[in-house]
Amino acid sequence: MKTNLPAEPNAFVGRERDAADLGRLLEGMRAVTLCGAGGIGKTRLALHVAHAVLDAPSAADAHDGGVWFVELADVRPDGTTGPVARRVAAVLDVAEEDGRPLTETLADALRAPAVLLVLDNCEHVVEECAKLTGLLLARCPRLRILATSREPLRMAGENVWRVPPLEPGEAVRLFLERARAARPGFAASEAVHEVTRALDGMPLAVELAAARVRVLSAEQIARRLADRFRLLSAGDRTAPARQRTLRAAIDWSHELLDGPERVLLRRLSVFAGWTLEQAEHVCADPAPSGAAPSGAAPSGAALPADDVLDALTALVDKSLATVTGEAGGEVRFRLLDSIREYAAERLAGAGEEAVFRGRHRDAVLADAERDGRIGLGVEPAPWADRVALFHRYDTELGNVEAALTWSLDHGDIAEGLRLCTALRTFWIARGRVAEWADRTDRFLSAARDPGRRGLDPRVLGPALAGRAQLAMGGRDFAQAARHADEALVLCREAGNEFMTATALITGAECLARAGRFADAARRLDEADALVRGPGREWTRAYACAARGYLLIRESRLREARERLDTAAAVMRDIGQLWGASHAMIGLGRLAELRGDPAAARGHYAAVLPILTEIGARPEMARALAGLGRVALARGDLASARASLAESLALSRSSGIRLDMARALDAFAELVASEGDARGAVRLAGAASALREATGREPGAGARRERTLEPIRRRIGGPLVAQYWGEGRAMPADEAIAHALRAPETVPPPRRPVSDAPVKDVAEPVTPPSGLTAREREIARLVSRGLSNRGIADELVISPATVARHVTNILTKLGFSSRAQIAAWAVDNIPAEDS
Repeated sequence: MKTNLPAEPNAFVGRERDAADLGRLLEGMRAVTLCGAGGIGKTRLALHVAHAVLDAPSAADAHDGGVWFVELADVRPDGTTGPVARRVAAVLDVAEEDGRPLTETLADALRAPAVLLVLDNCEHVVEECAKLTGLLLARCPRLRILATSREPLRMAGENVWRVPPLEPGEAVRLFLERARAARPGFAASEAVHEVTRALDGMPLAVELAAARVRVLSAEQIARRLADRFRLLSAGDRTAPARQRTLRAAIDWSHELLDGPERVLLRRLSVFAGWTLEQAEHVCADPAPSGAAPSGAAPSGAALPADDVLDALTALVDKSLATVTGEAGGEVRFRLLDSIREYAAERLAGAGEEAVFRGRHRDAVLADAERDGRIGLGVEPAPWADRVALFHRYDTELGNVEAALTWSLDHGDIAEGLRLCTALRTFWIARGRVAEWADRTDRFLSAARDPGRRGLDPRVLGPALAGRAQLAMGGRDFAQAARHADEALVLCREAGNEFMTATALITGAECLARAGRFADAARRLDEADALVRGPGREWTRAYACAARGYLLIRESRLREARERLDTAAAVMRDIGQLWGASHAMIGLGRLAELRGDPAAARGHYAAVLPILTEIGARPEMARALAGLGRVALARGDLASARASLAESLALSRSSGIRLDMARALDAFAELVASEGDARGAVRLAGAASALREATGREPGAGARRERTLEPIRRRIGGPLVAQYWGEGRAMPADEAIAHALRAPETVPPPRRPVSDAPVKDVAEPVTPPSGLTAREREIARLVSRGLSNRGIADELVISPATVARHVTNILTKLGFSSRAQIAAWAVDNIPAEDS
């Protein structure tokens, strides 16, 4: 068959599905244009598809006129179809006729044969290509055209195929293929994945990076990608000049832009992703009669807001900006990382970097503070709108990070802290407290720099209150208490009642966990007095829920239920179902303590759809742990394992170690019920070590003691101590994997599955050795209703000694009242101890 197709220079890697789909598309369509950014692999894909057409068994009949490749990169446009038509004619060996347009001669030559014409690099002669291909397709019924261009030809009958970056696996395969050609034996590593991710799967960039393995390791290449245009500058000498370096490939596209398109491209580099409205707000120049935002743009570079839509459309058409989908009813765009870095260089070169990065940061901050008010119910909104905000910050994360980085690098500490404070709710809900606490700490550290003037308490106070909430979300109660106390002073000084109440509530939660119930109640009383007005329903309900949890710790269960019911109702009324879920989880725990497993299960199950809707991993983990405990109490070991496994996986993904420790404690009880004594003790030991690593007491209370005591009686204290030591030596990941492993033996349930009331179950806090003999004796006497004086008389010791032992028992078992000791002793101190 007649052809001039150049041979494929090396193995074609990846895009197998794209190539197959394009082959089928060409069977039914007569004009297909492959569009994409420079270096995305349009020419190579077109060449591979053309070879597949040429090699097909039916090629002799389907394309009896041949398959022809027409390179247009060096054609100089003159506003007519002449230059393109002459190049096509030269490839097809069609001679010009005197006095007759060459297009007519070409049409006659192509009227009868079946020809596939590949027009490569049409973007700089796109109008001429559109006119010629339109004419030829209309006159030549058996002609098919496969074009490559950085923008569509925009002609009748054209089918545009956007060439995407390589899939991650394909990019790695391409890197390894080319790297091994440069250095035989080159081995795959995680750094290879890092390089291909950083290069967005752009084939030209991947190939240029792979060529560097002659002198650099993959790790060195990854580190040097911060200066990618210098690194990726040693391409194939035989390739066209525009394909020898990454910069040249993008330069070629940039030179094809008009003035407004170039201006918009460089200004868009401040975004990690954007909508049209965001581009108009940040990138456009102010109207002459309006005030300039955050500083004026340089003269001569005007881009009116009304021109942004057309310029952005052109950038998409020319494959420099990419549509990434829709979010919240708006189309979103992004620049590939290499194009974004190129555009950022252009922005700096134009002297616009400070202005437009500042505008971007200010826009992100304004949105964040508005969205933060909506999230906390300060501004009214239905739950669906609040859900949309949670998902908005999945897509806006890159912009938030860019705004924080710019603020920190340029000393805008107040703006950075305001941004961290505004968005704290979103990070707490998602369980991303560690990374956002770290970001906040960087700004707090800068704010306290001795060389810096003191930060305004109106900014610093709320920032510290937000930081305390982040610490609370991460279960770091000591740090939460310190930040809350410091915030309280500054928020009071600034007269910010809303954030003063927030600091009071967070401090009260910390005091309650420390057993300082009266102090906690006083702070909640003060918070209640500050949140009585309109627009403060969230904080009022938050304080009410905190009071409910405090009352649970004080064993005042009826009052606790009233408070939690009220908190949940207020949160529902303002459309804040995440806040309602926090109270409902408390109601589930309360139902467990009251011996009502059906009610507990109902509360825990009810919150899961709400929490799943916003991806609130920590609360999901707690609700699932509750379902696991209820199932375990009912003897339904299979359901318990399913719920606890999901809970543990969520806690692990959030990285909140105290939650992981609690999940491991629950698994210890489950594994004991499944008949694995050693596994149960080891998991309990691992949970204890994990708790200790968080600064908490290593014990885990009555629940753990209830698990360990029967095992101690069955296999003896020394063996329990051995298994306990093995568990404490386990890394957390190993303990989690051990917990999630399917049980080897599952005996019949300890009791029939039932919703009958169960005994009060308390939080585990006990170390493996359990209570001492004297403490067990005193616990038994407490269960008989004896006072400290009565116990002292019974045992012939002083009342002060009894009081000290009772305090030790409360600490070890995690209890707050003698009634809890009595209930526990009835179940856990056998007759032979009496």
